[in-house]
Amino acid sequence: MPTTTPPTPVTKLGFDPDYLPVFEDKMFIEGAQTARRLTNFIVLLLLATVIATYGILSGSTATVIGAMIVAPLMSPIMATTAAVVMGSTQRALRAFGLTIVGILTVIATAYLLAWVVPDITISFTSNGEITSRINPGLYALFTALGAGAAGAFIISRAEIADSMGGVAIAISLVPPLCVVGISLQQGRLDAAGGAMLLFLTNYLAILLAGGMVLIILGLGKLVVAQEGGRIRRRGLVLFVFGVVLVTIPLTISTVQAVTRIIANQNATAEVQQWLEGTSYQVVTVNVTDKVVSATVEGSGELKPAQQLANRLAIALNRPILLNLRTLPAQLGASSSP
Repeated sequence: MPTTTPPTPVTKLGFDPDYLPVFEDKMFIEGAQTARRLTNFIVLLLLATVIATYGILSGSTATVIGAMIVAPLMSPIMATTAAVVMGSTQRALRAFGLTIVGILTVIATAYLLAWVVPDITISFTSNGEITSRINPGLYALFTALGAGAAGAFIISRAEIADSMGGVAIAISLVPPLCVVGISLQQGRLDAAGGAMLLFLTNYLAILLAGGMVLIILGLGKLVVAQEGGRIRRRGLVLFVFGVVLVTIPLTISTVQAVTRIIANQNATAEVQQWLEGTSYQVVTVNVTDKVVSATVEGSGELKPAQQLANRLAIALNRPILLNLRTLPAQLGASSSP
């Protein structure tokens, strides 16, 4: 009686060659179903833009997260880096072109959606969903690199494909573009530039980290032709160059943010020391360039404000203008009927 040898489970880290046809079918929009898949992409992208735009304007984090899951924009980005790793210029250009169409579609749609909303409901200071996306720092780059690597690993394995939703939440693609559209509609070019920088950071990080992971997994070894190898090398060089470029403004933004935090901490400490011996307490202290705005609450007399201004100028190592606001302490009592 012949013995049957059970199949050996695949435990290796590398890319499974048998999975390549399925991988290509998932990644690249081509063949008989091209029109249908493009339609699906555009429809889902439009719906995700509607959800994300109004989720941002209403300050609803849960709604924005839902839009991230619905949005299909990560697919052509992953397809771009996969095509580069495989040395396919045509596939890379098609995926890149679809990404550009998606970017312009989201920005234009968000612009129109914000156009029908009263301007008074759009805030670039109190709406956390907007403010968190217009001043990106290095943390955004580190997050995007990790998410890009995770996404590439997930798409290389059929058995964990369901985890892609988590990557879509971790890395923000459509919401920053929606903020770009909203900002342009409001004439806030500075905010639009900041949100676009966040998107470019995420986009380039996906390309670089995703491509590197796919190479490590062995997808690049399937490229035999020398021309394909040259395309892969040139593509990765462009990805690295792009990430280095966005790192410059991200570093500047991060340094400025850290400097502001340190200045606020130093100024707050000086105000607290100045209030010692009084009944007053610090409410808020904010340092903006050469202006220090401080709000204190209490009762009784305060020391001369000029004394505080001198202390702040020494602590911050620059001349400052002090805006001091005092609030009377509110004491009340109530009794049950």
